[in-house]
Amino acid sequence: MATDNTYTGSTPPPYNTNHYPQYPPHYGDGTERKDRTTNIAVISPAGNMGVPEDQPYDMPPPDYAQGTEDFNCFSDASIRRGFLRKVYFTLMIQLLMTVGIICAFLYWNDLKMWTLSTSWFTISLMPATFVLIMVLACCGEIRRKVPLNFIFLGLFTIVEGLMLGSVTVYYNAEAVLWAVGATAFVSFTLTLFAMQTKWDFTRCAGMLWVLLWSLFAFGILCAILRSQYLNIVYACLGTTIFSVYLVMDTQLMLGGKHKYSLDPEEYIFAALNLYLDIVTLFLLLLQLIGLCR
Repeated sequence: MATDNTYTGSTPPPYNTNHYPQYPPHYGDGTERKDRTTNIAVISPAGNMGVPEDQPYDMPPPDYAQGTEDFNCFSDASIRRGFLRKVYFTLMIQLLMTVGIICAFLYWNDLKMWTLSTSWFTISLMPATFVLIMVLACCGEIRRKVPLNFIFLGLFTIVEGLMLGSVTVYYNAEAVLWAVGATAFVSFTLTLFAMQTKWDFTRCAGMLWVLLWSLFAFGILCAILRSQYLNIVYACLGTTIFSVYLVMDTQLMLGGKHKYSLDPEEYIFAALNLYLDIVTLFLLLLQLIGLCR
């Protein structure tokens, strides 16, 4: 039997914001619900997630947190992981280039003899290294702009590697390899310590800055007195200070609950900090091993 669905001309009921839309009855379990006031069947959400009988329809919607009040882009775990990958990949390339240059100075006899006979080579590399460090540390536009940041960082790594290679020619290969192994072990253990400890070393930046200049003044005194025992004390103190620097720079990179942290775009600056800490540790450990031998 056919059903007549033609419009009868009756006026629809007025819209009421306190009630659900008037749809055909449809429940996930096949049942229907009648509106309390109009006795009209209303729709229920999919499944058995209907509104209980004792819950009024005019309740305000729940408040949802937007997550933008105190939002820090570095607190996002995915951004942090990407930042760490960039920093450690860049640092690994820097260290591999440096080790390769050092091995060339150690095992290429002609280059080693030429470096020993030309003292100006090492002296000329020092101001070049200092200038490149100042450019990368102070010029934010160069440090953050690709490919200028990688070009300047690559130049700095090459110049620093040449300077380290020109220093290692004054030591035998065995002492240099011991220094490389000790630096790798110390850097790895300190990195794990910085990631696991609850101590916040980022608060110690001012104190470390004072200790660094005190170490610099003590180094001038050691150069004047030329005492082997003072040089050993200087190497031990420098190793301790730059070990703390390595922990602090690692925590600056990790961010999280630490007081200070680097911006996620500063991966070149973070890699530069870690590289300088590791290189300085290598030089101090090489000096310490050479003096003790």
